[in-house]
Amino acid sequence: MVNITDELSRFLSYPVPYSCVAWAAAMELVLSLLSSADTAVMQAACAGGHSADTLFGGELFCHQPLHGYRFSVDAVLLAHFVRPRHDGRILDLGCGCGVVALILAYRCPTCTLVGIEYQAELALLARANVDRNGFQERMQVLAANVRQVSAILAPESFDLVVCNPPYFSEGRGRISQDVQVAQARHGLLASLDDFVCAAAFAVKNRGRVVFIFPASGQAQLQQLLLARRLVPKRIQMIYSSSTRENARLVLVEAMKNGGADCQVLPPFYLYTQPGVYSEAMQRLYQEGRCWPKC
Repeated sequence: MVNITDELSRFLSYPVPYSCVAWAAAMELVLSLLSSADTAVMQAACAGGHSADTLFGGELFCHQPLHGYRFSVDAVLLAHFVRPRHDGRILDLGCGCGVVALILAYRCPTCTLVGIEYQAELALLARANVDRNGFQERMQVLAANVRQVSAILAPESFDLVVCNPPYFSEGRGRISQDVQVAQARHGLLASLDDFVCAAAFAVKNRGRVVFIFPASGQAQLQQLLLARRLVPKRIQMIYSSSTRENARLVLVEAMKNGGADCQVLPPFYLYTQPGVYSEAMQRLYQEGRCWPKC
């Protein structure tokens, strides 16, 4: 009899796998042992435990690590910036615990979604979140590195690709002592270019890809997008508040083989004062299910 906790602990102990394909196969074996979102199993798999959080007045559930990598405002911003087709097929690259895809599944009941996540614990939680919210029929999570997307997905098979990639390249910025946080925030497992290449491979011709990234790195992001024929069509700068001179984040929507025109949206402000969300930001956490605008 296979002990699930022992198997998870064994695979989670590998800091940097030697073979992406072997790691993905091992992860699929371990995750396949779980037939349902069993809270006790998840707690055993997550060394520091997990929290059961909700969005939209308790209508959407999201388990996430208690002390590891937790989603923030950037995930919520990304999920609300996109404009999926009502019957679109959506890919979330580096989905973490699945929060962006979960919000999209909640907002767009007729869309189908696939999330790709390399870290074992986060992939496990993402699958548990799919089950907890009853999205099993239209959302799945694949345990894989975005570098191997061509081996697990058909080319040009998605209408929309969303991505909240690691914000720091390997060797830049202070790396967290928490392995999960370090891998999520730094390009230790895949570079920004790897994420852009995966998006370009997966999205259909004239389909859209949407990235959120530090505003200071927008030149690098747009350069990589254009190199893969992903042409920016909508851009919005995100500021901490109206009193700040420099933007904090940038949202970029690009079209595969799109034209030259690009819409620059008004700035978005996160806070009115320290710790107090702006009215616009509060709405993103509160607004209910809505049909997407095409």
